[in-house]
Amino acid sequence: MSSHRHEYRAAITWTGNLGTGTSEYRAYSRNHEITIEGKSAPIPGSSDPVFRGEASRYNPEELLVASLASCHMLWMLHLCADAGIVVTDYRDEASGTMITERDGSGRFVEATLRPHLTISDGARADEVVALNHRAHDLCFIAASVNFPVRCEPKITTR
Repeated sequence: MSSHRHEYRAAITWTGNLGTGTSEYRAYSRNHEITIEGKSAPIPGSSDPVFRGEASRYNPEELLVASLASCHMLWMLHLCADAGIVVTDYRDEASGTMITERDGSGRFVEATLRPHLTISDGARADEVVALNHRAHDLCFIAASVNFPVRCEPKITTR
């Protein structure tokens, strides 16, 4: 199969000017909106509250973890459908760990996906566990990060 180039665009608009712009570190909000052309609603963004952000808004770190979990889920559903395995419910309790340095920089050092799949045929649970490994190998987001992404699947039968 030949490779294809795919481009994605997002617009970020800072909405946190409280009247004096960035005149000092505490003078502005970290709030912003993420918009993507053709999508139904903007995503309200901010920084993590530790970094003076608003807790009720999504921060980049949460969105990175959510992107890993979402990509994995979409591959799992695809692989299960191709294998004739009926998934009736899917939930993931994903987490990621980031460290920060004294100079304010930081990086993710790991993420863990915890997909919980409910399938109709319990005899195929081992296949579903194996498909999680394949989904990880195929996930565009997991292949793009420079930290380990672990997967701890749990399979139940309906």
